[in-house]
Amino acid sequence: MSVKIYNTLKRKKEVFQPIEPGHIKLYVCGITSYDYCHIGHARSALAFDMIVRYFRYLGNKVTYIRNFTDIDDKIIARAAEQNCSSKELANRFIDEFYVDMDKLGVDRPTMEPKATEHIQEMVDLIAELIEKDMAYPSQGDVYYRVGSFPGYGKLSGRKLEDMQAGARIQINENKDDPMDFVLWKASKPGEPSWESPWGAGRPGWHIECSAMSRKYLGDTFDIHGGGQDLIFPHHENELAQSEAANDKPYVNLWIHHGFVTIRDEKMSKSLGNFLTIRDILEHYHPEVLRFFIFSTQYRNPLDFSEAAMQQAMTGLDRLYECLAAVESLPAGTVSDDAEQIASAKDIKKLEEIEDRFQKAMNNDFNTALAQGILFESVKVMNKIRRQAAETLNATDYELLTKSAQTITKLAAIMGILQENPKTYLAAKKSAMLAEIDISEEEIQNLITERNQARNDKNWARSDEIRDQLLKHNIELKDSAEGTGWIIKKG
Repeated sequence: MSVKIYNTLKRKKEVFQPIEPGHIKLYVCGITSYDYCHIGHARSALAFDMIVRYFRYLGNKVTYIRNFTDIDDKIIARAAEQNCSSKELANRFIDEFYVDMDKLGVDRPTMEPKATEHIQEMVDLIAELIEKDMAYPSQGDVYYRVGSFPGYGKLSGRKLEDMQAGARIQINENKDDPMDFVLWKASKPGEPSWESPWGAGRPGWHIECSAMSRKYLGDTFDIHGGGQDLIFPHHENELAQSEAANDKPYVNLWIHHGFVTIRDEKMSKSLGNFLTIRDILEHYHPEVLRFFIFSTQYRNPLDFSEAAMQQAMTGLDRLYECLAAVESLPAGTVSDDAEQIASAKDIKKLEEIEDRFQKAMNNDFNTALAQGILFESVKVMNKIRRQAAETLNATDYELLTKSAQTITKLAAIMGILQENPKTYLAAKKSAMLAEIDISEEEIQNLITERNQARNDKNWARSDEIRDQLLKHNIELKDSAEGTGWIIKKG
């Protein structure tokens, strides 16, 4: 089966074919290192972590480059506030980035170049553009001639004439045209700077990725990725300067993930809804955040809320509970003489888990559908388990254990179900009990009483018990497996 991916440049899904068969070259724009990472950074890191894992699962070699922007106006301003150098501040937050990524279980890219370690490559690229009259120096700055590149706007779908007509750009007498963008900035007093043919200064943001991607992946490579907010102007400008310098296509396929909102609002410190990764991980297991992020296909908007995280936690627990139950099956009592529970339909569905999972993932990495396939499979597995007598039919046992192994292998692509199921569930229960003022025994006694009340159709008492537990922040969850409970958040 071929992998179909939505290409931002073509505005449609297309069958992906790497330039070098079996070897995929991918570049993703990384963080600007001046603050702790937020949930938007988590979505980007996890989306491309998943994509790389899936390509490797299919047997490909992947060269994955993700950069650090470690010099920037925001870095300079924050360093001044904290009375330290820009380098110290940038390196500190790169270290903090790794703390977050390691907690999330994000695999390290093949290489993570820093902008400040590639100044010469940027200077060389700028010089090539000046030589081709696609850029010009002015008062120590260097600007790209946007009007000289015929394809400008093809990635974002914007027309240059429309952008010029509607532009609200601060007048800069150093520019030939208001739409021209900076490649090299002349240094200001007290700012970090590097020597160049145009005087001391530092690179503009867009030139960084063009220079570093060319160094590590070549003039043309397979995939460039990032968030939708980077399509314009960052990726549009990257494309223009790279294709002007190299006289060939820059990237064959562009992947952009959707935005993250907080309770349907744009994340903002001023609104008080700015959530860092570590804020979230104080309350949730890293796999819950992963599960939540992959419950939505990467291109779609993702709205964070406590309710959504609780739902993700419940879903993850359900998968772990099934795996733990299968792990506990009595292998010593397997018998060919026992009644076989699994129907031909059940067997077919479980034997086709991997094929159906691949079909979902091959359709533009549809992790939401892939998760649904895992849940469908667990539903079948739970039915077989529940209906089996004390002695388990050998066919049922083998089907359940192989299915559990397949689910664990496939879930690894999304970075979930990677802990020992029993250990995960035990740790979760222990953490939950530490947060509440009621014992597990009391909770179970009340659940038993409530179940009896429901059997007796004593709905008033059933509701009374539910409300009593809610006062202790215990929320009951009824399912075919019985009644469970979670701690109510928010």
